[in-house]
Amino acid sequence: MNVWELLNLPGLDDGLARVEEELRQAVAAPEPVLSEVASHLMAAGGKRLRPALLLAAALSTGASVGNGVVQGAVAVELVHMGSLYHDDVIDDASSRRGVQSANARWGNLVAILAGDFLLAKASEIAAGLGTEVVRVLATTISRLCEGELVQLRHSYSTERTEAAYFRAISAKTASLLSASTRIGGLVAGAPVETVDALTRFGQAFGMAFQIWDDVNDLVRTEAELGKPAGHDILEGTYTLPVIRALADPDSGPEIGALLGQQLAGPELDKVRDMILATGALRSSVAEGRRWADEAAGALASIPGTGASLNGNAAGAEAARSTLSGLAQKLFDDLDVRAG
Repeated sequence: MNVWELLNLPGLDDGLARVEEELRQAVAAPEPVLSEVASHLMAAGGKRLRPALLLAAALSTGASVGNGVVQGAVAVELVHMGSLYHDDVIDDASSRRGVQSANARWGNLVAILAGDFLLAKASEIAAGLGTEVVRVLATTISRLCEGELVQLRHSYSTERTEAAYFRAISAKTASLLSASTRIGGLVAGAPVETVDALTRFGQAFGMAFQIWDDVNDLVRTEAELGKPAGHDILEGTYTLPVIRALADPDSGPEIGALLGQQLAGPELDKVRDMILATGALRSSVAEGRRWADEAAGALASIPGTGASLNGNAAGAEAARSTLSGLAQKLFDDLDVRAG
């Protein structure tokens, strides 16, 4: 299930179509090779989760999807895309979104330059939206770097703690989702209280989303994921379900003896099956639902309808209701599929 498929809101599809067109224009550069590399991942598609959340956040204030909202969505997606180019270099990834990665096709140096170019374009667009939007994106880029470093420090480590995991996903995933919902409120001209509530929503939703994604990596099939099930384990990233399985008094020691190194296919399948046999998946889902409740609570804290500024109380209420139940719907689907 893709998150944006659950955001069935009037005006969202048209807004995302405008974002897509603006993205194509944003990655155009005088140097043809730079344009080709920078647009490589964009042409491969993607969920556009961050732009969708930004647009939905703006709609939740009663705003329409105006040019400022679209430009804000373009800026956050460019930051996301730029970070992916850098991540693929760090991970020595050979593919992304079902196509050859930029670093595999053009080399690390070109891929890094393309990532830098996308981050610079995001900053250029943000400058036209106000100093607060610039500040939010700059802080977020810093946090993305922090999250990547924290994750790298614990690569293949069976000693990774839950605290280290939460610190990494807060910076690496939740920070950009939180920036998206905050900027959505800012460009919509929402009151400070509403902007802050949307920020808290994005942070909590981001935590829930990453936990959902990490459980997903273990319970889905390779055909569903588009990559091997247990891919995080293969890459040495031990997520919450793995950390909790390692703490299992019965299976934990045996799981730990197999981890801490690169695994071949049969070994990966064995470790995955052992993790699935523990209660780690259920407790991780429960943790994700706790964050989902926190996200819903953040939206519930917004005083009144919050739509008086933009005059669309019904639209604001519909958007908030959709956003409020978004993370829980992900886990509902996951619970059914996980059996």
